[in-house]
Amino acid sequence: MKDLLGGKGANLAEIAKIGIPVPPGFTITTEACAKFNQDKKLPESLVRDIPHAINRLGTMLSKKFGNTEEPLLVSVRSGAAVSMPGMMDTILNLGLNDKSVKALASSSNNERFAWDAYRRLINMFGNVVYGMNHHTFELALKKIKEAHKANSDTDLDAEALKEVVAEYKLIFKKHAKKPFPQNPLTQLQEAIVAVFNSWNNERAITYRSINNIKGLIGTAVNVQSMVFGNFGDSSGTGVAFTRDASTGEKIFYGEYLMNAQGEDVVAGIRTPKKIETLNSQLPKIYKQLIQIKDKLEKHYRDMQDIEFTIENNVLYILQTRSGKRTGNAAIKIAVDMVKEKLISKEEAVLRVSNELFEQVFHPQIDDKAKKNKKAIATGSNASPGAAVGAIVLTSEDAQALAKKNVKTILVREQTSPEDIGGMNVVEGILTSTGGMTSHAAVVARGMGTPCIVGCSALHIEDDAIVISGKKFPIGTSITLDGSTGEIYAEPLPLVEAKITDDINTFLSYADELRKKSKRVKEHPSSFAIRANADTPADARHALKWGAQGIGLCRTEHMFFGTERIRHFRELILASDSKGRSKALSKLLPMQRKDFFQIMSAMEKLPVTIRLLDPPLHEFLPQEESLQRDLAKELGIEPIQVAQRTQNLHEHNPMMGHRGCRLGITYPEIYDMQVQAITEAVIQCKKKGIDAKPEIMIPLVGTYQELEILRKRAEAIITSLSAKSRVSITCKIGTMIEIPRAAVKADEIAQHADFFSFGTNDLTQLTFGYSREDIASFLPYYLEADILTNDPFQTLDSAVAQLVTLGTEKGRSVNKGLSVGICGEHGGDPASIAIAYHAGLSYVSCSPFRIPIARLAIAQEIVRTSKQSQPRNTKKTQSTPVGAKRKNK
Repeated sequence: MKDLLGGKGANLAEIAKIGIPVPPGFTITTEACAKFNQDKKLPESLVRDIPHAINRLGTMLSKKFGNTEEPLLVSVRSGAAVSMPGMMDTILNLGLNDKSVKALASSSNNERFAWDAYRRLINMFGNVVYGMNHHTFELALKKIKEAHKANSDTDLDAEALKEVVAEYKLIFKKHAKKPFPQNPLTQLQEAIVAVFNSWNNERAITYRSINNIKGLIGTAVNVQSMVFGNFGDSSGTGVAFTRDASTGEKIFYGEYLMNAQGEDVVAGIRTPKKIETLNSQLPKIYKQLIQIKDKLEKHYRDMQDIEFTIENNVLYILQTRSGKRTGNAAIKIAVDMVKEKLISKEEAVLRVSNELFEQVFHPQIDDKAKKNKKAIATGSNASPGAAVGAIVLTSEDAQALAKKNVKTILVREQTSPEDIGGMNVVEGILTSTGGMTSHAAVVARGMGTPCIVGCSALHIEDDAIVISGKKFPIGTSITLDGSTGEIYAEPLPLVEAKITDDINTFLSYADELRKKSKRVKEHPSSFAIRANADTPADARHALKWGAQGIGLCRTEHMFFGTERIRHFRELILASDSKGRSKALSKLLPMQRKDFFQIMSAMEKLPVTIRLLDPPLHEFLPQEESLQRDLAKELGIEPIQVAQRTQNLHEHNPMMGHRGCRLGITYPEIYDMQVQAITEAVIQCKKKGIDAKPEIMIPLVGTYQELEILRKRAEAIITSLSAKSRVSITCKIGTMIEIPRAAVKADEIAQHADFFSFGTNDLTQLTFGYSREDIASFLPYYLEADILTNDPFQTLDSAVAQLVTLGTEKGRSVNKGLSVGICGEHGGDPASIAIAYHAGLSYVSCSPFRIPIARLAIAQEIVRTSKQSQPRNTKKTQSTPVGAKRKNK
């Protein structure tokens, strides 16, 4: 019931049912939040329900809200269906006032504890409900600590804390223009409103945007009876994970503080102790905690993030949820749980999001460079990967420099939810306080950003930082190793991440599911992942990442070497066919060598080679001085270069003289490329290499273009095959990137062995957007919900319809037609899902995105299978507070 109760409320209800010690409470639903956001006030039915619910809670505990004998105190916490750690608001100790604080002191026989709880409430209530700056309260606390010569909060006695409360009440009255509310029900209603409002605060909106969280109607509110970790030395609070959230190892991992409340741990204000230390301090509690963590992990079949409080040697679990984890940890946990028979392989591939999976390919510090360098300090290794960047001290500076493409590292005492915008754009994060469960650590792990926390050797000044006594001004570049917690005083070179056995095992699950999948009778083959690769090195990389062929080899990229570009420019500047043929004869052996090496590397796998696509002017120098140099090199007059460049200039080159239009008007170019491909195949065959070339003719809009160019290509292949006496099979197809081609696909398919959708240009021509210029207005379109995604990252629905239409019409006349996508969308998980359901044969993407594609298609196969299974329609009989009820 997460959609209704939020993750926190649903999990609390569930673990209470299985015997976990949970403080009693009730949940106000997300529907109530949606109604509040719509009407800008609490629903009347909810206002009526709250006193009844709070009275029931008091009766269970033999306490009363606002009572002067046994006062009931509650926490008010947010909790959306999707975990958003630290992004929304919480208030603790609610229900205290000038009278009940004395009753709490008497009933608990601990006056110091009661006044400490009261000062915390005024601080949190003022900050969350009335927007008062937390720092204002901290300054007042600091002055009183100095007056009493107290080093920390815990050194203040009850009389000193009464002074703090009195000062806090003055601060509250000054900022709120009214006294701190003494009516507990007023406190509760205002707190609920504040938590509802926090759903739309800036940091929550930013977090949802960064993590692409959509479709939620609001947050639930959990009102829970207080248990006190700040009751004394036999009380405490902590956060623990059932497995290591950074590495995935099966070890109990967490931190705690004695005589503290929950915010002290997560805010990083005090550096906590490691969880295993609790075994020597409170062994019975530690043993109980171990039993509970084992029970929770077995129940949820996933690594759990547990918040707990100990009050006077009694343990309570405040919440449990699936723990945030790094990419490497997510993979290890998924693989280990399959081996432990806790989850299936299908569940394992769903456990690792594509965002987390990408993290494992993050760069690391080059071992050679690191070998001779000594770290200047060490902190806790909160989130792995290495980062190099310039020091910044504020989120605002990080965001400003990101717009200028400056790589930065955010350095803070501790981060807070307000820093989310900056944390999203930096290369790494470094804090001087806090532990592995602090805000910085949890958020950085979720984002995949390298992070080091709790570096005690770090001191922050106004315009610089000091690490181990050495000063680093703002803007100085340093290196963080988030995997080891080490900090280096200079930028170090980074290298590609290593692929572990767990990663390979995990990908084998994905491949197994993909290869087993049979979609429809009309297209029963499994779905393939190919690579966009233009060089032999690219091809080798692609194979390493698991490519099943090359879906796009862009031949124009082969012309940009120093020697090759000169020959190609000679071709462009030639005044007749004879001159062009002379230049092409110099390029022919170079292209043949390239194709031979690529097809050799991809033996037995298809290699789709696109013939020349860009307009010719892109290969000529535009600056006058460079034109003069080229003229001198070729032995012609500079005016000839200038005139030819001017003649080739196009007002709209994307839709100009390029692609198959070049092959029609300058047939020598395509003839040379087909000859080079064919001769490379012959060379492969003679060496016993099974080459599988596919020639792709780009930018076809009419079947006549493909028909003409196919006949020329076939004639060359047939002639060379006969001369060499080597039998050659070579598919010839086209790239569908013009809307007309998709609409007329049935005509074009009669002359094609395959289609490959060039979704970059297809998107440009469908929308009329330039991929190069869309950045000037895309942010506004996304913010205004004119577009839901960048159409050049994820296939737009209209473009997807053209892909589906083209596929269906093509196969209506050519049932064996192979169809793929080779644009940038081939590496986007959402676009891969569209391609799969459209019945395509493969997607092709950059070599480094192949693992992402392998996982994405396996996830879509599992999701599709789950959706086809009958649902469990059994309904719960309980009605949470704020839920819609069919009858009174």
